[in-house]
Amino acid sequence: MRPPRPVRIAPSILSADFARLGDEVKALEAGGADWIHVDVMDGRFVPNLTMGPPFVSSLHKQATRPLDCHLMMVEPERWVEPFARAGAHVITVHAEASPHLHRTLQSIRAAGCKAGVALNPHTPEDVVRYVLPLLDLVLVMSVNPGFGGQEFIPETLSKTAALRAMIDASGREIALEIDGGIKIGTARQAVQAGADVLVAGQAVFAGGQYGRAIEALRQDAAS
Repeated sequence: MRPPRPVRIAPSILSADFARLGDEVKALEAGGADWIHVDVMDGRFVPNLTMGPPFVSSLHKQATRPLDCHLMMVEPERWVEPFARAGAHVITVHAEASPHLHRTLQSIRAAGCKAGVALNPHTPEDVVRYVLPLLDLVLVMSVNPGFGGQEFIPETLSKTAALRAMIDASGREIALEIDGGIKIGTARQAVQAGADVLVAGQAVFAGGQYGRAIEALRQDAAS
């Protein structure tokens, strides 16, 4: 039987105060954040528009924790090198946006980053089966990507469980991340389904007590 997997908390910097970005990163790290999650949106693949490589470069100068860059964009292969140079530790692309997924994952690894694939709520888990040897992370979107503050989609739990079984059967060390609607209650459900990285935005930032919020999520995940 496998030992319990440690759960990592990855606050989404999208919910931070951008006018105080350096202070926000330091506060998250002091509060126990394991990764800093960076939501990159292009206004095409998703309706919102957010940060690019210069933003990640600025974060990289402040952060000591890994920068977990989630590219919600069309033609993500064009942006692998810029984000890698900017300081991304993990680069995750969407299966729906990358017609040559195997090649894109190869390029992420060649750039010196860990490679991830994200799946929208409707996308079945089987699309990652034949790229498992190139994966360091699978990201399950438990909301429709593009906006923060949405409600968790419970149907994504069965997909998370199926991915956990697939990863365990492969014998590979692949992180299973979940993003969207993570808070007290859904954190526990996500971990019980097999997730070991929790992305949280409002659940961390809303109360202003980052360490307390991160610890509450960690305790919920362990319950």
